Amino acid sequence: MKVVASWSGGKDSCFACYKAIQEGYDVTQLLIMMANKGTSNFHMISAGLLDAQSQSIGIPIVKQETTPNTYEQDFKKALLKMKAKGVGGIVTGDVYDVALHEAGWLDRVCKAVGLEPVRPLWHRDTGQIINEFINAGFKATVVRTKNEVLGLEWLGREVNKQFLAALPANVDPCGENGEFHTFVTDGPNFKNRIDILESEKTTLNGYGRLEIKSFKVEPKWQKV
Repeated sequence: MKVVASWSGGKDSCFACYKAIQEGYDVTQLLIMMANKGTSNFHMISAGLLDAQSQSIGIPIVKQETTPNTYEQDFKKALLKMKAKGVGGIVTGDVYDVALHEAGWLDRVCKAVGLEPVRPLWHRDTGQIINEFINAGFKATVVRTKNEVLGLEWLGREVNKQFLAALPANVDPCGENGEFHTFVTDGPNFKNRIDILESEKTTLNGYGRLEIKSFKVEPKWQKV
């Protein structure tokens, strides 16, 4: 079945897309909701970085602009366009019901547009998920933190075994309570790796943000 992957640029959406492909789904597009033409919702990833991910993975990305008041309407509009081109389902990295969405939001939206929800990570143990992600060879960098639980020193850190060992006990290993968000720079399904060259740490509305100011994309064969 042809499916679209709901995308954030972070570890959960990337890993779910990877798992869906392993399960035999044909992921034809990535769909990300944008606060404006230059920056994504939630993770605040730049359009250039998202394009670099898309090209590295080899799956086209669709950037749908939205506002807080029209999010669901715009999400459905994008899905209906894809359904018209033969897409039969949507892959998400949801483990539990998503923050800011009521329980059953995805099922309700999928029913409204006539698509099948595909959730490879749904209700799995978050410790197992993140360890599988790391063991598979994915690389992710922390780009947002909830300041009340993780300070700015966590921004820019790679999600690896050392990261997990250092996390405070009250922080979910996958950041399922919004403690941290990530940007994936490499993985087993990446033809190229994304190297972060310059970044700046800032704070906005109680959240820390790693603004990636420059990066480069290199073929993985160049690095042994």
